[in-house]
Amino acid sequence: MITVTNVSLNFSGQYLFKDVDLKFTAGNCYGIIGANGAGKSTFLRILSGDLEPSTGNVSIKPHTRMSVLKQDHFAFDEFTVLDTVIQGNARLYQVMQEKDAIYMKEEFTDEDGIRAAELEGEFAEMDGWEAESNVSRLIQGLGLSEDILYMPMSSLTAKEKVKVLLAQALFGNPDIVLLDEPTNHLDVKAIDWLEDFLMEYPGTVLVVSHDRHFLNAVCTSIVDVDYGKIKMYVGNYEFWYESSQMIQKMIRDQNKKNEEKIKELQAFIQRFSANKSKSKQATSRRKLLDKLTVEEMPASSRRYPFVGFNMDREAGKEILTVEGISKTIDGVKVLDNVSFRVNKDDKIAFVGENEIANTTLFKILMGEMEPDEGSFKWGVTITTSYLPLDNSEFFNGCKMNLVEWLGQYTRETTESFMRGFLGRMLFSGDDVYKEVQVLSGGEKVRCMLSRMMLFGSNVLIMDQPTNHLDLESITAVNDGLIAFKGNVLFASHDHEFIQTVANRIMEISADGKLTDRLCTYDEYIGEA
Repeated sequence: MITVTNVSLNFSGQYLFKDVDLKFTAGNCYGIIGANGAGKSTFLRILSGDLEPSTGNVSIKPHTRMSVLKQDHFAFDEFTVLDTVIQGNARLYQVMQEKDAIYMKEEFTDEDGIRAAELEGEFAEMDGWEAESNVSRLIQGLGLSEDILYMPMSSLTAKEKVKVLLAQALFGNPDIVLLDEPTNHLDVKAIDWLEDFLMEYPGTVLVVSHDRHFLNAVCTSIVDVDYGKIKMYVGNYEFWYESSQMIQKMIRDQNKKNEEKIKELQAFIQRFSANKSKSKQATSRRKLLDKLTVEEMPASSRRYPFVGFNMDREAGKEILTVEGISKTIDGVKVLDNVSFRVNKDDKIAFVGENEIANTTLFKILMGEMEPDEGSFKWGVTITTSYLPLDNSEFFNGCKMNLVEWLGQYTRETTESFMRGFLGRMLFSGDDVYKEVQVLSGGEKVRCMLSRMMLFGSNVLIMDQPTNHLDLESITAVNDGLIAFKGNVLFASHDHEFIQTVANRIMEISADGKLTDRLCTYDEYIGEA
């Protein structure tokens, strides 16, 4: 159990949050949510002891082992994968190192024998003899081969390192697990495995995530960081979202009724306060007026951008035909004789682990890359907008401010129009005069979405559109694509996003072959 008592955090005279009193118990998974900058990761650092709060304290039962998902992907480059994962249980790793050092001695004393026996006992108690097989089980569950166990971490790709560090956090059944964005860079199969693992986990789990399906699947409670406070709600993310929307609506409706009543009473008092026959009624209404209050809704740190795509022209019957496209990248055939036809109203999700294949196909369709074989043809009525996986060429070294940058993509370049448009995408005040090269990853994606909206295209191509976005922005993009009347081709790992947008699923396998199904994502997974 973790007990949080009167915790506050003050930065430069401003409270990020204050007066936090919470209890986290075993057998539960707590999803920590809030807008970017609200303090989710900071709160995890306080719980882990990495950061001291301004007031209050965090208490954990003695002999409780806490594990934290490490964010530094280079911290373990000098170790093997096996050693890296075992370091998730620091004491076990320490015992193993000391034990090995004793056995490596050329001269073995009686004291060494006594100490070795003590270490062997502790090693057995911590299930040390099963450590390698337990590591292997975690590694394989996350989609990696056990062949990498003795490879150095420095030889792994960034995505492989993410999985190894996640295995490290889960190794040895710690009592408490703190996970900050554990599904980032995980493929769907690894996320499914993690969901199953956490749902059965007997300890206490706290997780920060932007993945709504993941939060719905694993969370028993939601911890909301907003309004400068941190509050806990029983239930998963969907239950919290619907409840919070309902509460906000109730407050708004009650405020509206109170405002109307206040106006009515004020009018009566003003009209009859000087009238002797009505003065008593006016006095009683004045007392009633004093009791009526309009509840002030706290200013939320959550902000939802407006994402809406309108077509300047409706598409005809011919959308896109792809015939026999093949492409080899760095000696690997990522697309092998790929053929399909896009029909009117198709919203196609490209899923699976072969991200290079999806990106390559999108680049070919947008004319940024030539296929080795095959061809494609867009219909004569088709106009396209593209959100690439890597948007750096649009921003790196660009000294334009947001107004100037967005002005490249619209005929309506008046300052009032540009500021209004950017305001709806959460760029307000002096933000619109920032150079685009200094924007955060999420801000750049919002710029790219703005650019797409201005084109009025009838086909949208989007490569991992939820990358770098917070939950509020993901929800806005999700709703915008659901409402869009044209065609969408997109690649994503976000289960909820795919399920709610796509009516057709395509997967390109590791050898470049295409599987095409006219169904929802849940139906596709059910068939697999």
